[in-house]
Order: sequence, then C-alpha cells, then structure tokens
Amino acid sequence: MDSGAPPIEVFRALTSDGRLLFGTRCARLFAYGFLSVALVLYLSAVGLSDRQIGLLLTMTLLGDTVISLGITTVADRAGRRKMLIVGALLMALAGGLFAVTSNFWWLLLAATIGVISPTGGEVGPFLSIEQAALSQLVPERQRVEIFAWYNLVGSVATALGALCGGAIAQFVRWFGISGPATYRPLIVGYAIAGLALAWACIHLSPAAEVAATTAPSTPTRGPLRSRLGLPRSFPVVLKLSSLFALDAFGGGFVIQSIVAYWFYLRFALEPAAIGAIFFGANLLAGVSALSAAWVARHIGLVRTMVFTHLPSNVFLILVPLMPNLALAILMLLLRFSISQMDVPTRQSYTMAVVDADERSAAAGVTGVARSLGAAISPLLASLLVQHPALASLPFILGGAIKIAYDLLLYRSFVSARASDASGA
Repeated sequence: MDSGAPPIEVFRALTSDGRLLFGTRCARLFAYGFLSVALVLYLSAVGLSDRQIGLLLTMTLLGDTVISLGITTVADRAGRRKMLIVGALLMALAGGLFAVTSNFWWLLLAATIGVISPTGGEVGPFLSIEQAALSQLVPERQRVEIFAWYNLVGSVATALGALCGGAIAQFVRWFGISGPATYRPLIVGYAIAGLALAWACIHLSPAAEVAATTAPSTPTRGPLRSRLGLPRSFPVVLKLSSLFALDAFGGGFVIQSIVAYWFYLRFALEPAAIGAIFFGANLLAGVSALSAAWVARHIGLVRTMVFTHLPSNVFLILVPLMPNLALAILMLLLRFSISQMDVPTRQSYTMAVVDADERSAAAGVTGVARSLGAAISPLLASLLVQHPALASLPFILGGAIKIAYDLLLYRSFVSARASDASGA
C-alpha cells in the first residue's frame, strides 16, 4: 500500500476486528476530547483550589499508570479482549464518581483508581493493547500507514469531542445554568462512553489475541522481566521507556486541559471558542500524521520521529511569547500541524523491535513510562499558569525538555536497525 492511499483501501486491509478497534478508538478519543475542555473548569466550579486541581491531575495520570501497567503486562497472556473490557469499566467508574460528588477525597479516589483523561490524549491500557492487536491483524509492510490512519481517526475524534464539549457547555449556559451543572453533562457522557466501550469490546474475536503459533518466551534472567512480560526485549524497551518518559515529562507541562485553561486566563475565551481552537489543532495533528509513512520510507523511522518533532517544539515555545490571541493560536496550530508525525512511527518502531507475544507488554511499559513522566509536570504547570509573570514557563519548559528528548533519541537509535526501520 503506497502512502496516501485513499481511506477505502486502508480500511479494506482491516479485518472486522481491526475496524472494531478503529471504532472503539474513535468513541474513546471523542469522550477524552470533550472532557479535556471542561475538566479543569468543572473542578474549579465544584470549589477545588488550584493546588487540589493540580494534585488531582497528577493522581489521575499516576493512577492510570498503575492501572495500565497491571493490565497491559498480562494482556497477552490473560486475554486482550478481557483487559480492554476491564479498562472500559474503570473509565465508566471514574466518570460516574466525578459526576456524583464534589468531595475532594472521593474525586481523588476516582482519579487514582479509575481511567480518566485530563489531556485529551490516550490514557489507560487501551492504546497499548490495540497496537499489539493491530500489529498482528495487518501485514507488517502496512503497519506504519495503518497506525497513521489509526492516529488520524483518533485526532479527528478528539477534535470533534473538544468542539462538542465546548458547544454543549455553552448551550447549557444559555439556559441560565451556571456552576458545576454547566459541565456535569460532559462528565456523565464520559461515564456512558466507558460503558459503551465495554459492550463493544465484548465483540472482539479470538483473532485479536496472541496467535497460538507464537513461540513461547525463552527463560527469563530475572523476576522483573517475567513480571513485565518482556523476557527477551527488556533492554531495548527499558532504553526506549526512559526516553519516552522524558518526552512525556515535557509534554505534561502543556496538556490540553492546561493549555485550555491558559487561553481562558490569558484571553478570557469562552468554552466554545476554546473547543473550536482544539478542534482545529487536533484535526491538523491527525491529518499531518498521514505523511509519516511516506517520510519514514525515505529517511527511516527514527529520523522521522526527530526531524518532525524538533520544529513543533519550537512553535510550542513561541505560543506564550506572541503579543495577541491570533498569533498565539497560529503558533499552536503550527505546532499541532507537525507534532504528531512522530506518533505512528514511534508506535511502529516499538512493535518492530519486540516479538508478537511481547507487544502488549512493550507498548504498555513504554506507555506507562510516558504516564510516569507526565505525572508531575501538570501539578507544576497548574501552579505556574496562575501567576502572570510565570504563565509562559510551562510552554518554555515543556518545549525545551522535548527538544532534549529529540536529540537524545537521535543519538541513541539513529544507527539501530529494526525489521521495518525504513517504514516498509
């Protein structure tokens, strides 16, 4: 399949399980998108302090990390379908608790044990397990492009979710409703989406599980490798995880909820306007990812990751330095227009360097590393953004740290080989 193939050809390459996984990603990212626009505003409306909100965001990511690690490292052995259902039910649990209580401790519990996205991006075990399943459901030569479309539909769903979330909140305001009730319909909708995902995952077939012909793992060299489900690929996954954690730490300063809150404080934007901005931003991000397969075929997966990620981080640093709203939005859109080209290539590279029966675990461990890296920085960002003199720092720190990641990744892996390192 050549890069740029029309959608009908891409989806023709998918089995019914593959199409179902694309559908669950769309539903999940739509829910993440509309929640991210309203989450911080909702928590503020129920009376939480800025410090409590920052702690909740951090505990949300930490809790998702623990849940993801526990689920993804056993998914290939216990069953991918079962683990996806468990994750969806935890998503519904978190949304339900957030909707029915304003008590900080109950919210903290929900943030810790449930699956809830403050970023607008993927959290929980879903992405790792779906990547592993898709990797065996499609031919290896088509993996980068399938992942590119997989990320595109997710970005479109996130964009539509952000747009709808802002519009719903604005619509509720027109009826004179204010306070937490303005945003509660979005929280309830998130819980319902979790239940719908659990129902959809029930219909996955055995073809999405690890193939029975997969060679058994070789004896492990230590208990940690065994527990993580990485008897052979532990060294390379550990190295990748360290770098991905650094990238995520930088990204945690500019999660979508924080950026939305910054636009609200800096320019007094209404929720509908914020939602529209992120609609355009996420749409650009998804469309740009389609060119990743073509670029990877010409310069390789690692170079594609680095050479597209570096300029996007420069645009990120420029966002708060702009003198007006129009230029700030322009820098943000420029950043999103190339920031996600590294995602399908990163996912494909991770799948290429491990065996089939370690893919869920490898994706899970690297995903958990990203969650851990991103866990602390939202708390710091939420404190910084409140002070006019420090409000630009989350963007500058985030961009600088992510640039450091790009340089280290290039130095560590540009000479490494993988079975599809050229994107073929």
